Amino acid sequence: MTDEKQIGSTEKVSQLGSAPVGRLLLKLAGPSVVAQLVNLLYNIVDRVYIGHMPVVGRAALTGVGLCFPVVTLIGAFTMLIAQGGAPKAAIAMGEGNFDRAEELLGNCFSCLVIAAAALTAAFWIWGEPLLWLFGCSEDTIQYALPYMRIYTSGSVFVMIALGMNLFISTQGFTQFSMRSVLIGAVSNIVLDPVFIYLLHMGVRGAAVATVISQAISCIWVLRFLLGRRTRLRLRRRYLLPRAKVMLPALALGLAPFIMQSTEALLNICFNSSLHRYGGDPAVGAMTIASTVLQMCWIPTQGIGQGAQPIISYNYGAKNPKRVREAFRALLRISVAVMAVFWLLVQLFPVFFVGIFNSDAELVDIAVWTLRVYTAAMGLFGVQLAVQQTFMSIGKAAASLFIACLRKVILLIPLIFILPRFFENKVFAVFLAEPVSDLISVAASAIVFFFVFRPEMAGLERESAAQ
Repeated sequence: MTDEKQIGSTEKVSQLGSAPVGRLLLKLAGPSVVAQLVNLLYNIVDRVYIGHMPVVGRAALTGVGLCFPVVTLIGAFTMLIAQGGAPKAAIAMGEGNFDRAEELLGNCFSCLVIAAAALTAAFWIWGEPLLWLFGCSEDTIQYALPYMRIYTSGSVFVMIALGMNLFISTQGFTQFSMRSVLIGAVSNIVLDPVFIYLLHMGVRGAAVATVISQAISCIWVLRFLLGRRTRLRLRRRYLLPRAKVMLPALALGLAPFIMQSTEALLNICFNSSLHRYGGDPAVGAMTIASTVLQMCWIPTQGIGQGAQPIISYNYGAKNPKRVREAFRALLRISVAVMAVFWLLVQLFPVFFVGIFNSDAELVDIAVWTLRVYTAAMGLFGVQLAVQQTFMSIGKAAASLFIACLRKVILLIPLIFILPRFFENKVFAVFLAEPVSDLISVAASAIVFFFVFRPEMAGLERESAAQ
């Protein structure tokens, strides 16, 4: 690495501990938000094009929606490895231990490749039985199965592109991180109509376009991490995973893994219950509602990713004042963004539903179920800010508890319990989401109060002692 490049990357990292927190958060969060929104386009663009296919659009959209647990599980294993490793790397940089940070990078890269190979094999072997379990019917399996098999064949590109991109963001290179996602999403937007309509591949074409687009992103990310601009570089000597390095990272990544993997389990529970009470139209409405919810909270995730390097670096540098400032800024912005999205969805549900399908029967059920499903979404910014902060300071147990509370302890049981008390069973299933959101937001605020304040007090004592 040249001296000029080395100085530039070092200055980029040092800003995490010196630049004004509010301005720095906006600077880092802007590209992260764009990257998260663009990343969401991979799934949304597929669903938009597929949902408007002539004659078969509704069945094809439902079939692809039933593949959502598979897509989510691939993302969950990516988060287990990379979202556990990236904050650890940022903390190591804050402590001045760049060798440790590079070892985390190399170990996580190898684990992502291994996990991708294992998941691809598993879904090819057991994919079809799983799709029937997810709620497929005779009409939808013909679309779900080919999409799933093609998508999982490219899981190594998906996992490397998403996972390694977190290590670029955690160094403060959020604009490059944004571009790496943007280049893949633009490729997907261009390739989707070519493969779906021009080459008459239908659902298969959507999956092929997504895999090619993720491969392009993957190449872009690896070029950066092997190049001269990065402060943390992929090095051969760190590629062999070591338990001493990976186990703490996996422990920290367990919370986002559970959050995302239980999303797959939730999707199975929702779809099986809705198929029982409302058939394919209710399952299609769930596909739309869950996608709209993703559209709304993904920007807040991007804001959290912008705050993560600031919080982690200053936690490692024993600077509790900047950690507090970053959390407060994250909380204010997260709550404001989620409140705005909640208002838009409640006022204009027809617009959001119309993005994905224009079938009269599906639109009719999707409009009112979307309002129910997102009823408590405005408060969810609190939990997102709390959980991201716990992740950033390495509090794996607290983050894990919050993740399990909302989905495993509350939401999954409520999906099956609430229909016993309502005549409209479909309404009751969708109502489970806002009820669990309200309870989990309150609980996460209480847990944060009792964990974060003592942690910052301890950090102040350590700083004073040094």
